[in-house]
Amino acid sequence: MSKQTETCAQAVLTDPRWAAVVAHDAQADGQFWYAVKTTGVYCRPSCGARTPRPENVWFFTAQAAAQQAGFRPCKRCKPDQPPRLEQHAELVAKLCRFIASAETPPSLEALAEVAQMSTFHVHRVFKAVTGVTPKAYAAAHRANKVREELARGGSVTEAIYGAGYNSHGRFYEQSDQLLGMTPSTYRTGGEQVSIRFAVGQCSLGAILVAASARGICAILLGDDPDALVRDVQDRFPKAVLIGGDAGFEQLVAQVVGLVEMPKQGLDLPLDVRGTAFQQRVWQALRDVPAGQTVSYTEIARRIGAPKAVRAVAGACAANALAVAIPCHRVVRTDGNLSGYRWGVERKRALLEREAQA
Repeated sequence: MSKQTETCAQAVLTDPRWAAVVAHDAQADGQFWYAVKTTGVYCRPSCGARTPRPENVWFFTAQAAAQQAGFRPCKRCKPDQPPRLEQHAELVAKLCRFIASAETPPSLEALAEVAQMSTFHVHRVFKAVTGVTPKAYAAAHRANKVREELARGGSVTEAIYGAGYNSHGRFYEQSDQLLGMTPSTYRTGGEQVSIRFAVGQCSLGAILVAASARGICAILLGDDPDALVRDVQDRFPKAVLIGGDAGFEQLVAQVVGLVEMPKQGLDLPLDVRGTAFQQRVWQALRDVPAGQTVSYTEIARRIGAPKAVRAVAGACAANALAVAIPCHRVVRTDGNLSGYRWGVERKRALLEREAQA
């Protein structure tokens, strides 16, 4: 190896982008491209081709630059087309729209036909992007349609058939799971539903913990305890709010422990209610490991709706389970902290705690 060749190889080996090429890192796609002088092609970092010799590699920050240098796109990774993750996100967004527009939940075979994939592949891609299976997503969408129909004041029967259920029996088998209560009770604003709650103090200020029979339904932070109680009352204006007893105080202590040490997680059942879109966002948030952050744009991409960044921000703002659904881990694309329902300073404090070893 000549001195010049050795120098070129050493420059590539010490470049941090080389590690992404060796690892075929899909997360680096779009950040840079690399060209191989011996083959005359340029690739994306995730290309599955054999790793080239470092002395034959050039890095480019734009496809146009690689093409101007005389390199052609690799036929294997197709760097002149959108990244595979982006292609999958767009495909899943299309499938989500198909599910939403269907009168009844489409079969996996129908989704595979729309996607032009095998049933196995479409199931795997859908779950990888959204965090849930197509069947679970369709169920969440129908649950949201039921809520919307009930909120309009129509009859339970109208809501059932309006959401695409073919029979009362099929719906009532799932109604408690979908709504957290019977549909008639949901329609009346939670009348006769009992919600236990307690207000305490933690290092971030006042904290309210509320729970239904299904699990914790609210973890609220703030400066004014009375405002936190009013928040819960507004959610279920006709529910029966019951002050927590000594046993409930132990549950509150566990939640306070989560706030003080968010990396430990919370091993308690949650009663999570929201639209199908919100559920997808919240599940994606729960998949973000403690100590890490992610942008609103990245969350939108992960749930298969890359253009719905504002809607993702809205779902984060609607989250009523502070820390348990870690919307504090979402930051702006530039890494700066943005709005947080319970205050940016609380968001900063939670992130600092998670960053500690």
